[in-house]
Amino acid sequence: MTTAVVLSFAALVLLCTLALLWSRWPAWLKALLVVGVTGFYFYADGQVHGLAGWPRRDALPERFVLLAAVIEEPNSKTKGALYVWVNELQDGKPSAQPRAYQLPYAKDLHALLNEGMKKVRQGISQMGTAEPKTGPKGFSWLRPGSDEQNVKIRDLPVPQLPEK
Repeated sequence: MTTAVVLSFAALVLLCTLALLWSRWPAWLKALLVVGVTGFYFYADGQVHGLAGWPRRDALPERFVLLAAVIEEPNSKTKGALYVWVNELQDGKPSAQPRAYQLPYAKDLHALLNEGMKKVRQGISQMGTAEPKTGPKGFSWLRPGSDEQNVKIRDLPVPQLPEK
């Protein structure tokens, strides 16, 4: 799949180059073509990373089962990050495929994930919920950090089996 994506990008660049060199388009249209192809490249690059198994930077699902967590503490070179593998809960059942998420480092979330992973290692499944933090209304992209979530982790309830 990766080869097909790279070849598609190469074909797009070739077509763009031919249009820039051999067409009689006005200069503003050629500039618009360059800006458009460049923007498409960065958009597609982000989408391909999501397909290839890279952790998503999106918000966690509303309800999930915690599978694993890796904590990268901040230091002088990096800001730190929390990598979490979860199964989204849909209609009370875990989804078929787990998903990796990259969250910004937060000390309280670090402690919460550590406690959750201790219980997972003891064989106690952990369920989590993620709700957006409340704040002022409006355009979220104008307020950095407005996409933060309140994450809670607790023991997964024991399934109720039907009587015989």
